[in-house]
Order: sequence, then structure tokens, then C-alpha cells
Amino acid sequence: MRIAKSVRTLEAYTPGEQPKAKNVVKLNTNENPYPPSPKCAETLKGFDLDALRRYPDPVFTALRNRIAEIWKTSPGRVFVGNGSDEILTLAAKAFVEDDEAIGSLDPSYSLYKTLAAIRNVPFIPSPLAGDFTWKRPVLKSGGTDVSLFLLTNPNAPTGTVTPIKTVTDFAKKFKGVLIVDEAYADFAKSNCVPLATAPDNRNVIVMRTFSKSFSLAGLRVGYCIGPEDLIEALYKVKDSYNADAVAQAVSLAALNDLPWMRSNSAKVRKTRVRVAKELAKRGWDVLPSESNFLFARPAHRPASEIFDALRAMNIFVRYFKGPRTGDRLRITIGTDAEMDTLLKALSTLDAP
Repeated sequence: MRIAKSVRTLEAYTPGEQPKAKNVVKLNTNENPYPPSPKCAETLKGFDLDALRRYPDPVFTALRNRIAEIWKTSPGRVFVGNGSDEILTLAAKAFVEDDEAIGSLDPSYSLYKTLAAIRNVPFIPSPLAGDFTWKRPVLKSGGTDVSLFLLTNPNAPTGTVTPIKTVTDFAKKFKGVLIVDEAYADFAKSNCVPLATAPDNRNVIVMRTFSKSFSLAGLRVGYCIGPEDLIEALYKVKDSYNADAVAQAVSLAALNDLPWMRSNSAKVRKTRVRVAKELAKRGWDVLPSESNFLFARPAHRPASEIFDALRAMNIFVRYFKGPRTGDRLRITIGTDAEMDTLLKALSTLDAP
């Protein structure tokens, strides 16, 4: 069997651990601690099983219409994918030539680098400053230009936000396609969707997911909004039926209960503020976060040691090896009870 050279040398994306044991405190993959809207359960219970004999709507008509209605744009500017990760994969196919590159922040979502390797093009990082803010984009390396820039905002794993003005100014100067990955935007104070829906927008796509604020990570649905020509390009390279009928129906139900999502997001934000203050009080260096997680450096012990000790107690957080991330833990915001369990454990594990 012949395996492509680019795949043989590929460093695969490593997803967060999904523990099977019961009674764990799972704070490692930025899932929502609260359940989806009851309308999602009603939709599942009432779903017509006979409909599964047929292929799903290949262009997600009802879902796209609802998304367009929410964001006051046209359905022709909306694309739905099998999770936002699929949209990223399609973008790498649609917007990057073989002699071009993919760019992103560093550190950021590690899948971006993997996508560049799969596409067999260079990945050009733009290092964040010492305070983890974005000061200067890097758009060229060794004669290769970045044609697709992936900007997670709020960023992961840092939780920090790139101001809208910075994004706007960059988009105006950038000659390629800018995708603003807003997986965590419902936990933030602002978003970049107005850039995507603007009539004069030529190169900005804003991407959203149902995995975080809508509590539907197990469903795998994401969408994006952008100029019609870029959206059309994504349709050209997508699979024939890339989002199943059940996922489309349940996602639509979630969009028809926005107050539920907003209430859950508000609870997460409130808990985030409380836990950030408590960790800071204990001497931890906690980055300002507008996401559903905190990125923090322990006060007294190495992050790797605390990660291992917490795991032994069935408390799961995320640890990323590396020069910029290896001294910190990424902690998903769970319920108040889950966060109290974590804080109690840290009282012993990171004692002076």
C-alpha cells in the first residue's frame, strides 16, 4: 500500500481526552456543562424515522434560512458543514494554491497546522506577543505568501480577544481569505459577524459552531457567513451530503431557542469570572478570557505536575507541551459544583 509522503510525515491532530469512567470532572475539551435546549430533545423524540430512508437536504435550506434570519443576511451567504472543522478543511481546498501557505496565530488551535500539512502547503505562524496579544501578522516566509489566514477569536488556548478594529484593519490590507473562527464568541462581549455580512466584504468569512454555546458538541454542525463567491467555492468542494438529517433538525431547534443558549452562556461567564478571581487570589497568572475556559499558570508547581495529579483524581484539564504553553493549564468552565471540586483539589496540589 502506498501512503503519500506528506501523510507519512504528518503529525496528526491530538484531540482532548474523552474519559469513559463515571464521576469524572471533565474540564478539558471546552464542552458546555449545561444541557441543550429542551426543544432539541423534543425534536429528537418526534423525528420521523422514515425520513432516514432518504438523503438529507444537501444545501441545508431550513437551517441556512434561519441562520440568515438571525444575522440579517441572505441565505446565499451562509454555508453549513459537518462541524466547523469540516469548513476549515474545505477552505484549505478552496482558497489555497499549491504554492501558497496557510497562516494563523501562535499559539492557537493546533488543527490549523495539521490542515496545512494535509494540504501539503507551508504553515506560517504569527507569534503572539509576551502578553498573548496579536501585534504583527506574518504573511510571507521563504518567498511563499499566505493566502488563507485562520484567526480564532477569542483565541484558543489563550482565551484572549483580538479587537474588532485590529481584525478590520488586517482584513482590508490582506489580499487572501480571512476566516475568523468564532467558536467561543457567544461567551465574549463582541463578535465579527458584521464584517462578514457587510455589503462591501470581499474576503472575510466568520465561522460559528453548535459545539460550545449550544451544547451540541456530539452533533457535529458548524456554519459560516461570508461573500457569496467564497461561499459558492465551499459548495464546490464539499461532500455530497455532508450534514445528516437529524443534525440539521436538532440544530434548527437550537436556533429556535436562543434565550436558552444565552442563559447558559451567561452562567458560564459568571462562573468564569468567579474562578479567575479565585485563582488570581492564590497567585496564579490568569490570562483575561472571553471564552468558556481559562488559560493559567500555577503559582507554586509546574503545570505538568498539577495536570497529572488532577488526572489521578479524575479531574481532567488540558495541558499543551511547548515553549509558549507548557507552563499553563487550560481549564474549561464547568458547573459551579465542578469548579468548586477543582478549586478544592488545587488548594492541596498547589499549596505554597
